[in-house]
Amino acid sequence: MLVRDFDCQPVMCGSTLRLRPLAESDFEGLYLAASDPRIWADHPANNRYKREVFEAYFASRLTTGKALAVIDIDSGQIVGTSSYYTPPDLPDSIAIGFTFLLRAKWGGDTNRELKRLMVEHAFKAYDTVYFHIAPGNIRSQKAAMKIGAVHLYDAELNLSTAPALCKYYGLTREQWAASQPIA
Repeated sequence: MLVRDFDCQPVMCGSTLRLRPLAESDFEGLYLAASDPRIWADHPANNRYKREVFEAYFASRLTTGKALAVIDIDSGQIVGTSSYYTPPDLPDSIAIGFTFLLRAKWGGDTNRELKRLMVEHAFKAYDTVYFHIAPGNIRSQKAAMKIGAVHLYDAELNLSTAPALCKYYGLTREQWAASQPIA
């Protein structure tokens, strides 16, 4: 489905998270969240916890005009970031990625709430949401499958500075609905 007016930087609120457009003034708060080397251990850019490396990453995310700050509502602290983007090999589609969270927010309600907010917003305009995950990032692959996404194929894609192998996951509205707990 071709959508020309999709808002890649909406303000969204859940029960514990608020998502809003990433701003230049968010650098220190986001760097504080990103400065833990263990966050990046399974990531291709495993030195992103270093300030000089993170500065370039932050600047690139800000330049896209598609990055979101993830804020803990109770503390007001920036706990991570995520982005919508157009997959290079599926130009009429939407993907979610460039996501990281504080380790204290891993494996539970925070990631689930973040993905719920972003996926449900994307489904207002698209039938399928895509995720590109590094082959060695097993934690993120499991998280994608936990929300109903399925591995479609592997591809070499240029998502940032150089082509890299990615595992391509897709999530349809139907798969998303089937993965949700029955209320």
